[in-house]
Amino acid sequence: MFFGWAGQPFFTVVTTFIFGPYFVSRFTHDPVAAQAAWSNAATVASVVIALLSPVLGSIADRSGARKPWIGFFALIKIVCLCLLWLAVPGSPMIYPLVFFCLASITAEFSIVFYDSMMPRLVSTKDVGRISNLAWGLGYIGGMIVLIAVVLLLAGNPETGKTILGAAPLFGINPALGEDARLTGPIAAVWFFVFMLPLFFFTPDQPKGEPFGRAVRAGLGDLKATLREVRKRPGILRFLIARMIYQDGVNGVLVLGGVFAAGLFGWSTMEIGIYGIILNVVAIFGCILASRLDHAFGSKTTVLISLTFLLIAVVGIISTGRDFTAFGLIPLSSLSTGSLFGTAAEKVYILYGVFIGLAFGPVQASSRSYLARSVSPHEAGRYFGIYALSGRATSFMATLSFSLVVEATHSARAGMACMILFLGGGLILLLRTPYPADGKA
Repeated sequence: MFFGWAGQPFFTVVTTFIFGPYFVSRFTHDPVAAQAAWSNAATVASVVIALLSPVLGSIADRSGARKPWIGFFALIKIVCLCLLWLAVPGSPMIYPLVFFCLASITAEFSIVFYDSMMPRLVSTKDVGRISNLAWGLGYIGGMIVLIAVVLLLAGNPETGKTILGAAPLFGINPALGEDARLTGPIAAVWFFVFMLPLFFFTPDQPKGEPFGRAVRAGLGDLKATLREVRKRPGILRFLIARMIYQDGVNGVLVLGGVFAAGLFGWSTMEIGIYGIILNVVAIFGCILASRLDHAFGSKTTVLISLTFLLIAVVGIISTGRDFTAFGLIPLSSLSTGSLFGTAAEKVYILYGVFIGLAFGPVQASSRSYLARSVSPHEAGRYFGIYALSGRATSFMATLSFSLVVEATHSARAGMACMILFLGGGLILLLRTPYPADGKA
């Protein structure tokens, strides 16, 4: 469970709430082009993850031990996160995009091996509860790092002071984006320290076949699994449904923070506090989902979560600086001068609460859905395909955002694409058996 605690700050402070919005609103002078570039980097990462995750999952079943693979990809991720410090405003855009892309790829590759350990460590009865609690623990870790950044590092670019009225730690200069750039090294150190319990205390499988033989046999197993899954219609339907709705989830996670930064011009401090609110809600969401999953099953939990996400996305795209509900409800554009001072900002945060409640459980219970549907000896292969189903077309969500933004110059229109993915996946999942054990 501590591996989730270790890895979540990358997604919280780098991808979603601090570095991503900084890249859009402060790294360049063209927020629309920056949003498209950030989305394109996420698209490239998704394609690589989709192509290679099933291969790695099949190799995992043959090579046995998962920890060496996790350690290898973790090292690359740590180096790339540290290099994000070099993203000085006005410098070439390509370098932080490459580092972010590599960090995203290696983070997901390590998760393939991590997820495939679960069926051997946790009973079928408890897997949903443990999966949601682990996800919730991750949000606590991400929130702690986010709070520390907001209170101690994120300074007003004009005054140079933090929300506490003091100078940022380490003498960093917010005007140069150092408060946001430092989140990469911070996430790297946090990940290194707190992934150690997995290596020291969690039992791994015995070492299996030699690397070369494992690769050859793993590729053969992958071909056999792809043929086999077509004869297990329940699992196939679940994987297709997840492929569709996970695209929408990924899109909301990657683009939600940068969308808010572009809409309201939020600073690092404001987007960070928004992230704290969502993470506090997410922790309670995962705790509630752990009980819901245990009592009613993973499918019910996923369906409720997808409904909440649909409500949130519709609400977000319906909100402008002086209206919500697509203009049916006008709002005052006057600001109180305080944090989130306009009515529209407060309404936006309300919609964000639905995201916070749902985006942890929809992923944790999807993981337990599959864990309850496969046997331990085939977990690596199927979690590799599971990663494929989460990434095979996930470039479609970010790509559709990029294309629509390019065509309309409207980030709101781009975000509307997420509704198609979330809604389509929900509809298909309604007719999917639970557990997805191959029954039609």
